[in-house]
Amino acid sequence: MLYLWIKSFHVISMVAWMAGMFYLPRLFVYHTQTKPGDADYQRFVVMERKLLKYIMNPALIATWTFGLAMLALNPSLLSGQGWMHTKILLVLGMTAAHMMLGKYRREFEENRSARSEKFFRVFNEVPTILLIVIVILVIVKPF
Repeated sequence: MLYLWIKSFHVISMVAWMAGMFYLPRLFVYHTQTKPGDADYQRFVVMERKLLKYIMNPALIATWTFGLAMLALNPSLLSGQGWMHTKILLVLGMTAAHMMLGKYRREFEENRSARSEKFFRVFNEVPTILLIVIVILVIVKPF
């Protein structure tokens, strides 16, 4: 029963994390359309900081914590389970994307972002692709 509770909280925290991973790059797209010093520019700085600090970072930590707890309770998931090894690798990739978004947020806050609207539109697809593959691995367990 404990495992199912942990699994539930893992999924809930993952959903919160992914909501932020989809939304923050979209905010960056709009942020590139403003100029430093404008009220809108500063509004985006505040929105992005709060999204990362109060939603995305705690959700990332919770997702990893509950995921590792499930592995601790069921270590057999790591034995001969290629799908799990691939999932962990992709979650590490998602975590790296999260860290990159944090870096980009700081660049906006410090008025030194040099990335284009197009860059953030393309980057916005990275979490989507990773999530699709991760969900398929978990549900289908193809290998």
